[in-house]
Amino acid sequence: MLPATLTLWILVQAYLWVNDSIAEPINSGIRYTLVQTFAAWPTLPESLGITPSVEDIETARVALDLSAGDVSHDADIVFEYQAGIVKSWWADYWPVRLIGLLVAIFAVYLAGRLVGGWVGRASYRQLERVITSLPVIKKIYSWIKQIVDFLFSHQEKAIQFRRVVAVEYPKKGIWSVGFQTGTSLRALDDVLGDEAITIFIPSSPTPFTGYTISVPRSSTVELPLTVEEAIGFTISGGVLRPPSQNTPRTLSDGGASDASDSTDEKT
Repeated sequence: MLPATLTLWILVQAYLWVNDSIAEPINSGIRYTLVQTFAAWPTLPESLGITPSVEDIETARVALDLSAGDVSHDADIVFEYQAGIVKSWWADYWPVRLIGLLVAIFAVYLAGRLVGGWVGRASYRQLERVITSLPVIKKIYSWIKQIVDFLFSHQEKAIQFRRVVAVEYPKKGIWSVGFQTGTSLRALDDVLGDEAITIFIPSSPTPFTGYTISVPRSSTVELPLTVEEAIGFTISGGVLRPPSQNTPRTLSDGGASDASDSTDEKT
């Protein structure tokens, strides 16, 4: 039950954070704008039937301890009444509360479309220069950006990162699972006489930390694993293996070794 429970808990916490930190401020702005619109166009709330009656205004005047002939606060009473009606809409009808979430999703989509254009990319680069010029924020931003690019980037340069390889590291005879991040420095190609590639070796149980090494391409073994399967293998310390890697080995790929192990166990 633990994986399913934790997954559900993470999704619920993510929804609550988005709802409280993003959707609710948007809803508050919509409610405020709606009430201000009612104040600017008095005929609109009248047509919707949310204008207080004379009795309601008198009741509010008594509650506020205002004199019977004092009408200077009537506009404020009407404003508070309409604001209360609008707020009750949000409390009574749950579909209305989704407006802020839908607006947030649309805003993110629109921002992505704008950044995709030339003007948007130029503005985004300028914003990034400002962020990366701040002493502490630039470190946090750069780390988060690397993780996000690692998980979600679909650019051509990030496709190579989805190649899972095995390499002898940290010494000969010890194989480690890593990810090819790209080609290495040109100076290494000249020294090695072979194309060098950069490999990121994640650590357990936190795959976002690890070691970056450069090795000849010919010294790596490409593994038939996805990035998700390799990360699961690393996080679990090798306990979680892809189903395709759990099939019994034949004599050609290590069956003799299995037979020897079986003999040793019987002995």
